[in-house]
Formats: sequence, structure tokens, C-alpha cells
Amino acid sequence: MKLYRLLTADDTSAFCHKVTDALNKGWELHGDPTYAFDAANGVMRCGQAVIKEAPGTYTPDTKLGEH
Repeated sequence: MKLYRLLTADDTSAFCHKVTDALNKGWELHGDPTYAFDAANGVMRCGQAVIKEAPGTYTPDTKLGEH
């Protein structure tokens, strides 16, 4: 099955660590990162899509973060 996740976080080193952790668990970058101002909270937010091939069959109960 092919898995997809959109990683998001405030523009801090924590976002880079989140993406780095996913890459080290076998996820691959998918598309360009995104960067936008969150006016409600007054911060910049980052996003990066990642994909991964995994064994099994996808269901809505699949725990994406556990792969």
C-alpha cells in the first residue's frame, strides 16, 4: 500500500526534526514544502508531504505514524 502524510508545525527546529524523523523511518518527500502565516496564532507554519510504500492493505484505521 502507498501511505501519505502531511507533516505540519510552527516554523521552528521541531518541524525540521519531524521531517528528518520521517525520512529516517523510510518516508520520502513528496512535492515542495509549504510555508504560510497563521494569523490566528501570529506564527509562520510549515508543511511537507511525505509518502511511503508499506506492506498490507490500507484501511481508514491504518495508523500512519506507526509506519
